Amino acid sequence: RGEPVGFPTETVYGLGALSSEDAAVTKIFKAKGRPSDNPLIVHFADGHAGLRLLAADGQVPPEATALANAFWPGPLSICIRANTHAVSHTCRAGLDTVALRVPNHPVALKLLQALDAKMGKATGVAAPSANASGRPSPTEALHVLQDLGHGGKIAGVVDGGRTCSVGVESTVVDCSVSPIAILRPGKISAAQLSQVLQQPVVGGGAD
Repeated sequence: RGEPVGFPTETVYGLGALSSEDAAVTKIFKAKGRPSDNPLIVHFADGHAGLRLLAADGQVPPEATALANAFWPGPLSICIRANTHAVSHTCRAGLDTVALRVPNHPVALKLLQALDAKMGKATGVAAPSANASGRPSPTEALHVLQDLGHGGKIAGVVDGGRTCSVGVESTVVDCSVSPIAILRPGKISAAQLSQVLQQPVVGGGAD
């Protein structure tokens, strides 16, 4: 039906819909009251397949591959130049880039793997945090229902218990620019990223 569904990740609960479907992604923005100029992160079970699918001209930056090898599955979202035919305009907020990650949570991975099996290919799920914009990010299914579970805003929530292994959103790192830059601080720090890449990373992150 293309309705948004809440699901657990190792960071916070996400609100997911197919990243290739503009109508479905639009419902995420509506449910959250999220500004339309704020792009969504796309979640995959198979991160390298996701990178190949979403990269412009299929060209995955070597820095993105190195970071994926080091930190996926986990709380790192990697931004690359986008194949605009593979991910919705609304999901990208009209930008020519897209960020993606592989969550490190058994329920999230099972959901994404089941979706891949159903679709017969690597399939991305756009998923910001499952809260109304401006509200605290949810770490329990109850938080999602309290915030969004009224007025038919979402189809439901997959209850995976408390997601507190990280408890904050993923670090977002931009591999489409030079030098590589952190767009949003999170669990993984600039120092950790620099150590993998053996080059400076602009911006800050939690140690």
